[in-house]
Amino acid sequence: MAHRIEIALKKHLRDALGEKIGRRIETDLGLLVDRVRTVNVYTIDAVLSGEELEAIACGAYLDPISQEYAIDESLASGFDWLVEVGFKPGVTDNVGKTATEAAELRLGRPFGPGERVYTSVQYVIWGTLSRDQVERIASGLLGNNLIQRFEIIDGDTWRRGRRPRPVVPRVEGTGGSRVERIDLHGGDRDLMEISRTRLLALNLEEMKAIRAYLDDPRVRQERMAYGLDGRITDVELEAVAQTWSEHCKHKIFNAVIEYVGPHGESAIIDGLFNTFVRGATERVREELGERDWCLSVFHDNAGVVEFDGDHSLVFKVETHNTPSALDPYGGALTGIVGVNRDPFGTGKGARLIFNTDVFCFAPPTYEGPLPPRLFHPRRVFEGVREGVEHGGNKSGIPTVNGSIVFDDRFAGKPLVFCGTGGIMPRKIRGEESHRKRVDPGDLIVMVGGRIGKDGIHGATFSSEELHEESPTAAVQIGDPITQKKMTDFLLVARDRGLYKAITDNGAGGLSSSVGETARPVGCELYLDKAPLKYPGLDPWEILLSEAQERMTLAVSPARIDEFLELSGRMDVESTVIGRFVDTGRFHVLYRGETVAFLTMEFLHEGLPRMHLEARWRAAALDEPSFAEPEDLTRPLIGILGRWNVCSKETVIRQYDHEVQGGSVVKPLGGLDNDGPNDAAVLRPILESMEGVVVAHGICPKYSDIDTYWMTACAVDEAVRNAVSVGGRPDRIAGLDNFCWCDPVQSEKTPDGHHKLAQLVRANQALYDHATAYGIPLISGKDSMKNDAILGDTKISIPPTVLFSVIGKIDDVRRAVTVDCKRPGDLVCVVGLTLNELGGSEYFASLGFVGTRVPRVDPKMAVPLYRALHRAMEAGLVASCHDCSDGGLAVALAETAFSGGFGMTVDLRKVPSQDVERSDYLLFSESQSRFVVTVRPKDLAAFEGMLGDLQWAQVGEVRGDGRFRVVGLKGETVIETEIRTLKRAWQNPIARSD
Repeated sequence: MAHRIEIALKKHLRDALGEKIGRRIETDLGLLVDRVRTVNVYTIDAVLSGEELEAIACGAYLDPISQEYAIDESLASGFDWLVEVGFKPGVTDNVGKTATEAAELRLGRPFGPGERVYTSVQYVIWGTLSRDQVERIASGLLGNNLIQRFEIIDGDTWRRGRRPRPVVPRVEGTGGSRVERIDLHGGDRDLMEISRTRLLALNLEEMKAIRAYLDDPRVRQERMAYGLDGRITDVELEAVAQTWSEHCKHKIFNAVIEYVGPHGESAIIDGLFNTFVRGATERVREELGERDWCLSVFHDNAGVVEFDGDHSLVFKVETHNTPSALDPYGGALTGIVGVNRDPFGTGKGARLIFNTDVFCFAPPTYEGPLPPRLFHPRRVFEGVREGVEHGGNKSGIPTVNGSIVFDDRFAGKPLVFCGTGGIMPRKIRGEESHRKRVDPGDLIVMVGGRIGKDGIHGATFSSEELHEESPTAAVQIGDPITQKKMTDFLLVARDRGLYKAITDNGAGGLSSSVGETARPVGCELYLDKAPLKYPGLDPWEILLSEAQERMTLAVSPARIDEFLELSGRMDVESTVIGRFVDTGRFHVLYRGETVAFLTMEFLHEGLPRMHLEARWRAAALDEPSFAEPEDLTRPLIGILGRWNVCSKETVIRQYDHEVQGGSVVKPLGGLDNDGPNDAAVLRPILESMEGVVVAHGICPKYSDIDTYWMTACAVDEAVRNAVSVGGRPDRIAGLDNFCWCDPVQSEKTPDGHHKLAQLVRANQALYDHATAYGIPLISGKDSMKNDAILGDTKISIPPTVLFSVIGKIDDVRRAVTVDCKRPGDLVCVVGLTLNELGGSEYFASLGFVGTRVPRVDPKMAVPLYRALHRAMEAGLVASCHDCSDGGLAVALAETAFSGGFGMTVDLRKVPSQDVERSDYLLFSESQSRFVVTVRPKDLAAFEGMLGDLQWAQVGEVRGDGRFRVVGLKGETVIETEIRTLKRAWQNPIARSD
């Protein structure tokens, strides 16, 4: 019999969560309620006595000072409506798992098989609402129909005696032994129907390649020896589909592309990745020669570079866009804990030292069309923020850097970039830590969480656009506590040399982790040995499940007992599920029967290569014409309040950037610790003053004009952000993340040729500027299907490149922050301003796009960055802030109010070219520029460092809080208080909360 324990705040205490829900019912849904209170419910599916239930309620779940409880009775009363929200069967319930462990600890004994605790939340609502309105509140705010169940009771029904019943969301299994054999010898339509109904995301050519492999007489003969025939098993077909998915194989980036460019030039591109990404890194490393500081690029879960003589840095950035569209909280939580496992599964494994997160949303005020199944951007915003917050904070990893970009077109799919960096000793027990190996005879060991139905078809699902048939089972919810225990254990095992290789169970689950690790040799994988969350999974589901918090390791038989003993002592589940063998075969068994037998060569190299066409066409845009305003104070105030410029403090404050004690330059700084620092600086080794610099650049708005310059600007922004805080320009490594709308020409994408040409242009820019700046590209990712097609509505994201960098600062005590430091300091502008307002915030505020997109000139930027860095090392720079969204005007204002001082600036002194209007000079978003403040006594030395490069002293910091700008004609164009500017900058997101 199941029992319910309800826990709630005592009635005289404020319910902060209830008050927040009440506000969001009004702001998000436009409905009015009088008040909301919450009740936590624990449904215990176990045989327990009354005394045991009392002990659990009072001793495990209750804070007796602030809370009250009830057992098998209800705490709610006198309300108008009650909504109870719990998880559907099979969905990860992290609180329920913890509640189960707490109950077992309180009782001093484990629960029996199948016994556990499930959690739900009651929202008790007072207000005049209809049932339809309450159902809107339930599905539109309180939960997600995809993963959660609802029970709604009105007050009258409650008073007649109806109460929520104990609901035990058990998974009803099928027996978990069925293996289907599928005949691929039908016609083309039959093959595509198999791909569609099984959600394989394979095209006709790929399906035919699988059929041709099975028809090979040598293959058929070998398969017959293992009880297989010319039909493919569902285990094999699903494994091939995930291995060949766009998500895993990056088919578009590896395609042969026939390209026609802006000037009619044509070229055959033999793979975007090899030509531009790998090609750029190879060129940079060749030019570095003996100074090459890259250790491992492109062939492991993350990139590895040198940090100091004894340690290496590891860095990876991933996307979790499609899952976050369907379940913002779970998708984003899985995104952050998933990318945590990438550096951890690189080489021998890295200790995780920072997270970085970049989000792209439609604005919370979005009023455009929303196709069915999509949440309002406000809901997506809050869900993603909370998911990443819970994943990062509960893992004990500081979130040191990030940003948020807004554009209406992200209503179709948000972009959720999550990145993690780690550090590891250069050598572990005499072996280089960035290398791993697998030998025949080594055991396959799965460590961490158990396997469930979560994440089925995650890889193939993320390889398509979002549509009505997108699978609900692809959504997962991560468990950061379980993962933290696992990583703590594996770091100890690493240092003891107890394993040879490690990788994470990400996209494709065991199919991917074992299939990749065993690629050089072969494997025998015993699916019936794998630990499951619940019975009833078919073999193919066990193989493909992307259930979280798992790693796959290669352990020598000689060390397995010590490994398992340590695992048990540290309360982490580890299971031997197979062995590596010298056969070159991917051999999967279930209860002694072979259910998959494929050559490693076919699994990994059998994918037919795509051949695509790309045709560039210039955007049909005009340069706007309008009169210059006489007073630019109001335009500046308006731009400071735009979504892409305003303060993100209310989001930043919910992430822990202090844990581990190494953060030096934090996301916010200045007089009141609320100014926008350009990059993060942290000390990964607390005994050393050497630091890591983390920064990024992203500007999808420029894609509306030209994706070449969009990408160039993203690279330059990342580099100048790193330079702004004191990072060495010669020790910056980059990661490229491409997020694109579908670039393959088809009936549903009639402009695919142009979108692919946009992708080519972006890759050309990446190569040109990475090589010009001397930046090796050490890792990256692409996401190619960021469209939502639901009914007759299609929403495609703007082509987007996130360029993340990891660098070095030799002494963190030389780090520089955004805020001006004292009255009397001199204000300098470093860099050249041009008439480049295409895609700018200023033009957007007036309803224009423009044509003159900002361009990057590395020949000017590189010597400028080096000279500015030398000045920082010499201690000559008091503050530094890069110019980006909103241009020089925003950078000047942010520098001023971050320090709490006023400023006077004369635009006639600003280095510029072909700029004849004060508004254009102030709001141009030309790249490679900084606002710098310098003490008067250091000006001569600063001038000596920068020489005849593009820079000038343009003003002075003042102590009275006034912000004054003199225009090109000598007139005052801005006159206001810094508190007015700061208020405009801080209000938008704060108000939207």
